Amino acid sequence: MPRLCELRDVGLTGYAEGLTLQRRLVAGRKAGLIPDQLVFTEHRPVITQGRNAKAANLLASPDLLSRAGIDLHATNRGGDVTFHGPGQLVGYPILDLKDWKRDAVAYVRALEEVLIGALGEFGLPGERAAGMTGVWVRGAKVAAIGVHLSRWVTSHGFALNIDTDLDYFRYIVPCGLTLPVTSLRSLACQASRAAVTGAVRKHFERVFDCRLAEPVEPQQLERIA
Repeated sequence: MPRLCELRDVGLTGYAEGLTLQRRLVAGRKAGLIPDQLVFTEHRPVITQGRNAKAANLLASPDLLSRAGIDLHATNRGGDVTFHGPGQLVGYPILDLKDWKRDAVAYVRALEEVLIGALGEFGLPGERAAGMTGVWVRGAKVAAIGVHLSRWVTSHGFALNIDTDLDYFRYIVPCGLTLPVTSLRSLACQASRAAVTGAVRKHFERVFDCRLAEPVEPQQLERIA
């Protein structure tokens, strides 16, 4: 039987709110209080800097970003600088890899496979780029991936551009790469967020051999400090 993974679609959130939720879920997973989790969200405009972020890849001052309505957060995920905002599907898997594979690289490749499979549902040829992390379509990056592992429990995850305002990316060098960024809308795909979420869900279950379901105890997070 596929193992259970609880799905939480929390809608539009601030980035700090999303971090707080992730930390509680990671604590609960480490303590064995909850099964694996997959959080779907969509963030208000924010630029995040990963552990390997280079200052030169942030092209605007914090003051300018603030005036543009964009938050700025340093995070413990891997990778460089990226943008989250409305029109993205952001996924945060909280998985204990001891129950899957104790292999961080295989985990990142699996996330790419999930997204490539989901894009294929809409006739889009998602692909990897040699030596880089994420998913591309026709030479433009459509999804970013940045993860963190602690005692083999994962956090952070992926951001797939559905109808994101790509103008926001002018404030950064996305993931430290001077390559174009795209979205499903820019690729003439009119799929709704619900349809894209459904496709990602389908391929997440396939790749990770799990069964996604609503939380059995909706209030279970109240038990986690």
